[in-house]
Amino acid sequence: MRHGVLFCLGSVALAFKVAAQSAVDVARPEERQKARSAVIKEQEKRAKQTSIIEFRGQQAFDEKELRSALKEEITTIQDFGLSPARADDLAFFLEVFYRKHGYAKVNVHYVIESGNRLRLDITEGPRFMLRTVAFDGNVKEPADKLFDYIVGPTRERYSSLEKSLPFVAADMEEGAGLVHRFYVAEGFLDAVVDPPRYKFQEESNQVDVVVPIHEGRQYFFGRISFTGRTVYDSETLRGQIVDLLQRPYTDARVADIPRRLQAYFKARGYYDVKAVATGAPEEAVNGRVPLQIAISAGPVYHFDGVTVSGLERLHPSFVTKRFTRLNGKTYSPDLLDERFRTLMKTGLFNVLQIKPVPVDGHLLRLDISAEEAKSKEFGFWVGFDTYEGALAGVQVGDRDLFGYGRPLTASIEVSQRSYKGEILYEDPFFLDTDFFFRARVTAFTFDFDGYSKFELGGRLELNRKITKYDEAGLVLSVRHVKITDSEIKPEFLIGSTTNYLVNTIGLTNTLDFRESPLVSPRGFLIGNTVDLASNAFGSDIEFIRGTMRVGYYLPFGPKALTPGVVEDQSAGTPLQRWFHQSSIAFGARAGIIHSLTTSGSEEATSLPIDERFFNGGATSVRSFGERDLGPHDNHGHPVGGEFFTVFNVEYTFPILGELQGAVFTDAGNLLPTSEDIGLSDMRYAVGAGLRYKLPVGPIRLDYGVNPDPHQFEDFGAFHFSFGFAF
Repeated sequence: MRHGVLFCLGSVALAFKVAAQSAVDVARPEERQKARSAVIKEQEKRAKQTSIIEFRGQQAFDEKELRSALKEEITTIQDFGLSPARADDLAFFLEVFYRKHGYAKVNVHYVIESGNRLRLDITEGPRFMLRTVAFDGNVKEPADKLFDYIVGPTRERYSSLEKSLPFVAADMEEGAGLVHRFYVAEGFLDAVVDPPRYKFQEESNQVDVVVPIHEGRQYFFGRISFTGRTVYDSETLRGQIVDLLQRPYTDARVADIPRRLQAYFKARGYYDVKAVATGAPEEAVNGRVPLQIAISAGPVYHFDGVTVSGLERLHPSFVTKRFTRLNGKTYSPDLLDERFRTLMKTGLFNVLQIKPVPVDGHLLRLDISAEEAKSKEFGFWVGFDTYEGALAGVQVGDRDLFGYGRPLTASIEVSQRSYKGEILYEDPFFLDTDFFFRARVTAFTFDFDGYSKFELGGRLELNRKITKYDEAGLVLSVRHVKITDSEIKPEFLIGSTTNYLVNTIGLTNTLDFRESPLVSPRGFLIGNTVDLASNAFGSDIEFIRGTMRVGYYLPFGPKALTPGVVEDQSAGTPLQRWFHQSSIAFGARAGIIHSLTTSGSEEATSLPIDERFFNGGATSVRSFGERDLGPHDNHGHPVGGEFFTVFNVEYTFPILGELQGAVFTDAGNLLPTSEDIGLSDMRYAVGAGLRYKLPVGPIRLDYGVNPDPHQFEDFGAFHFSFGFAF
C-alpha cells in the first residue's frame, strides 16, 4: 500500500505541474519518465533510511554474521520497504541459515513494531551433531563408500579435519539423492533410496540417521549386435567400447557408446557417420541387457579449401597457410585439433572456431571464424627471491607485428643483484613451415657471491615438433662475458680469462608426456642438451657441454575430502564434489662440461668460472643456499665444478583451498673436474614447505635440513621462489 500512495502523490505532483505550465502539451515522454524515476528513487531512499531490523536472542552467531548471511533479503527491505511478506521471508531464511549449522529446532518469530521497525526473536535451541549414519538394505555396496556421499553436502562447508559434523536435514536429503545416483551409476537401475529417518538424542544433542535402501538387481551388458553399414568387423568395433561393456549397464554408458564409435570412424575420414545404441533392460536375462548398435558410416571425406572471417589486424594468410597442406588429405579431427591448439598458443585469438562444411564430391571446406585478442601488451611485476632479493620488471610487446602474427617483446628487470634488458622476437611458423624460430638479444649484469659479471649476447633457436610429445631444436649462441670484479682467491680459480667471447652451437631434445607443464603436471619428461664452443665459430674458449633431465609426476586421489570436483564416470555429472589431489614427483638431473683446451699451469683451469656448473638452491639440493654446494675458495666463495647431479623426490598434499603442503628429500653433488665423475661426495636434504597454486605455477616456501653438515656449512636453508622445484 505504501508504494501505491507514494505513486499517487507523484502523479498528483505531475498533474499540478501540467496545470501550471502552458508548455505541457509538448513535454517529452522521457522527461515525464525521468520525473517518475526520481520519485521512486526518493521513496527507496526513505525506506533505506528509516527501516530498522533488530535481532534478539542470538547466541551462536553475532549480529554481523547474521546480517551477512541475510544480505540479499535485508537489501530488499531497505530498497523497497518493510512488509509482512518480506518480514516473513527474512525470518524463514534466518531459520534456514541456523539449520545449515545444525540448529534443527530453531524458531524465528518476527514482529513489525511499527511501519518501519522489524524485530526478529530467535529461539536457537540446541545444536545437534551427527552421531551415526546407518544404511538399511545395502548388500552389494559397502557402507563406508555410501557414507562419503551422504555427508558430502555437509562436508563441503566444513574442514575435512573435523571429526564430527553438524546435523543438517536438508543435506541428508541431498546426500540420499547422491546415494541413489551412485547406485544407478553402478547398474542398479531399479534402486530406491527412501528419505532418511532421524532419531534425536536429546540428552546428548546428537542425531542418528538411518537411510533405507532397496538395491534391486544389478544390470550388466549382455549380447551386442551391430547392424547397418559397419565397414569394420564386430570384434574391431567391440574393441573400441570394451571398457564400457565390462562395467555395469547404465543409460549414460549406452549414450556414450555411439560417441565412442563415431569418434573412431571420424578419425578415419567418415565425417558423416551416424551411430545409435539401443538397450532393452526389460529383455534382460539374469541381469544381462541386450544391446543393438546401428551404424551408418557414410563416405570418406577429404579436406578441400579454407575460408576465414572476423580478422581485422591479422592477415588472413596467417591462418589459411596453417591448413593449406591438409588439402586432399583424409578428414581427421586430430589434425584439426592439433592446428587449433597451435594457433591458440600464439595468443593472437580470444575465440577461434573451425567448422567443417561438406561440399561437392565428399569434400570438406573449413570455415574458420576468429575473434582477435589485443596484440599490444604492457606488463610489470614485483617480487622477491631468496637469492636475488627484491625484484621488479616491466615489459612491452606486440604479438602481431605488422599483422603477420610475429611477436616482438622488450623487457627490463632489476633486482638487488642484477640489471637485465632483453629484446625477444618470435616466429611461430618460420618461413611458413612448422618450425618455431626465436631470436633473443640480452644485456645484463649480475653480482654473484665472489664475483660480478657483465654479459652481452644473442641467441637463435629453431625448434620443431617431431611428434605430439617429442620436440627437437638447434641453438646458436653468441656471448661476450666480462668478469668486472672478483674476490676469488687464489686467482687461478677464476679461470684462464676474465674477458672472452664464447660462441656455441647446440642441439636440444625434449620428450614431454606431461598433461600440463604449469598446473598439477602429470606424466613423464626427458630433456637433453648438447652444445659445443669452438675456435672454428670464433669462440675464445673451447668446450663441449651436455645436460640431461628426467622427471615423473603423479597426482593421485586423496583420502581426505576437501573442496574439489569428481565426476560420475558414466554420466559426467558431479557425484563427489569435495576433494583435491595429492601428488608425488621424482626428478633427476646431471650435467658435464669438458674443456677442449689445456692450461699452461698444473693448478689453473682453462674453463672460466661463469661457464661452470653450480649446485644448491631452491631448484636443486634445498639444504644449501643458492650455488653453495660444492667447491669453495679460501674465503668461502663457491667456484663451481664441471660435473653435477641432482635427485629430488617431493610429495605435496592439500591443506586448504589452493594452499598445499610439501615434504621432500634431495640429493646431489658437484665435482671440480670432468676427468673424475660419479656419485662421490653426495650431499642431502630433507625438508618441508608450502605451495600456493596459481594458474601459471605455484609460489613456494621451502626449508631444507642438511642431515650431515660439514665444517662451515649451515644446518639448513630457507628458499622463497616461484614455479616448480624440478
